[in-house]
Amino acid sequence: MDERVREHAEVLVDWSARVDPGDHVVVSVAEDTHELGVAVAEALGERGAAVTTLYGSDEMNRAYLQGATSRSKEGEVGEESDEDAGGDDPAASVPEFPDPVVDRALFEAADVYLRLGGGRNTAATADVPRETRRAHARSRQEVRERRMDTDWVSTVHPTRSLAQQAGMAYEEYREFVYDAVLRDWEALAEEMAEMKRILDAGEEVRIHTEREDAPDTDLTMSIAGRTAVNSAASVAYDSHNLPSGEVFTAPYDTEGEVFFDVPMTIDATRVGNVHLVFEDGEVADFAAETGEDALASVLETDPGARRLGELGIGMNRGIDRFTDSILFDEKMGDTVHLAVGRAYDACLPDGESGNESAVHVDMISDVSTGSVMAVDGEVVQRDGTFRWEDGFER
Repeated sequence: MDERVREHAEVLVDWSARVDPGDHVVVSVAEDTHELGVAVAEALGERGAAVTTLYGSDEMNRAYLQGATSRSKEGEVGEESDEDAGGDDPAASVPEFPDPVVDRALFEAADVYLRLGGGRNTAATADVPRETRRAHARSRQEVRERRMDTDWVSTVHPTRSLAQQAGMAYEEYREFVYDAVLRDWEALAEEMAEMKRILDAGEEVRIHTEREDAPDTDLTMSIAGRTAVNSAASVAYDSHNLPSGEVFTAPYDTEGEVFFDVPMTIDATRVGNVHLVFEDGEVADFAAETGEDALASVLETDPGARRLGELGIGMNRGIDRFTDSILFDEKMGDTVHLAVGRAYDACLPDGESGNESAVHVDMISDVSTGSVMAVDGEVVQRDGTFRWEDGFER
């Protein structure tokens, strides 16, 4: 085993999840992530944790959803009368899913959840009807909530499918992943603390971009009363991704328009050049050069899917290229991302509910040129450079 796999497991268990003796840990191991799963299991055993292992297979998930769709269609055919035959009502064939009581109970009993991502095919569920995927997501919303109540951390093992998605050779991709994961996280946390301080004290963020090769962005959002998260790859910082390297908060009262020029995969579909228009805090109009149907499907999930749940500012200079993986791309320096859907509780005052939704979908803008981000009218970042960094133009 590559020694870096064991180092990855140790960072995940010790720095990221802060696993203690006696903790009940659920580990979801994706296809082709066996090596990291073995290393994580060994580390958890050494630390005296109790372990439950799940097989997180996208291919099995596809098979289940396709089977549910077929069952629903067969039921529709069997129940229709002669005069109903030939009708075309897509909603009628959307399957209903049972209450996932076992999964909910599992996460209610868990202290820690570790997701080891990877997989054999990053588009494994692409041919599952969107209506089925949305119905399944809604049926599991309470499971998601219970899972997020744990000390959860998501990471990836470098697999060939992810390397292919990133447009890299496998060996090159492994170097990229370990350069991003095996970092001095404590030093990065100290560096990002200044951005958190500014957002915590601020009331309004404005992002404005003007470039010849892209539509303009001019977006304002309120952050008053919110708490920013210094996402330093550890639950001790209310951070749940490894790698990480962003500062994020939960905005509201969003107005204006924004253009996302970084391609991404949403709902197993390639989506590019997204334009959103916000009025009264909601998406009032949208367009995408590619994958617009997938974007529409997300926005139609529930009422909260048309509101922002996150403003994130990428600050990890160690991630130096886009890979079509949100785990890496949203952390890259010179980027800002916004997520429609659910807001994270860590950003909200005690007892206050933020935006609620069954989805949380991030979209990314490159702010390296022609861009200004201001908090309460004071420029914090210009053309990707923060005001405390060398090269900032006042």
